[in-house]
Amino acid sequence: MSVKKLDITKEHCPMTCVKAKIELDKLKPGDRLEVLLTEGEPLEMVPKTAIDQGYRVIETSPAGGKNHKVIIEK
Repeated sequence: MSVKKLDITKEHCPMTCVKAKIELDKLKPGDRLEVLLTEGEPLEMVPKTAIDQGYRVIETSPAGGKNHKVIIEK
């Protein structure tokens, strides 16, 4: 299992979901993507979209300030 990191704290929806999806598509089954994003719409939409597409959200946790970390498994 490998873990790839993606910082989309400077992005806005829908680009947050698009960039996360692009990186998730590159992973092998069992690999994880650690996404750093901001609260609000990105925090609501990225995990929801990942689940809707068949991925598994392992963890969502605060990462300082308005940022959050979401770990998604393919």
